[in-house]
Amino acid sequence: MEITLKKAVLDPQGVAVENSLKALGFDRVRQVRVGKYIELSLEAPDRDEAALQVEEMSRRLLSNPVIEDYSYTLQEAGV
Repeated sequence: MEITLKKAVLDPQGVAVENSLKALGFDRVRQVRVGKYIELSLEAPDRDEAALQVEEMSRRLLSNPVIEDYSYTLQEAGV
C-alpha cells in the first residue's frame, strides 16, 4: 500500500528532502513528495473480501482520508 499526501496539501518533509538534494548538487530535482509504504498480510476467503478489508483498514487507520490518498495491490501469498 502506498499512502501520499493529496496534491493540494503542502508536504514539508518533501520540501526538506528536495532542498537537501539540491544542496548535494542534484539541481535538476523539481519536486519531492514523501509518503508511506506499508506491506501487510491477511487471511480472507477470497480476493473481494481481502479488498474490502484493506479498504476499511485504509480509511479507518492507515491513512488520513482528509489529507492523504492511498492505493494498493493485492497479491496471493507465495507469489
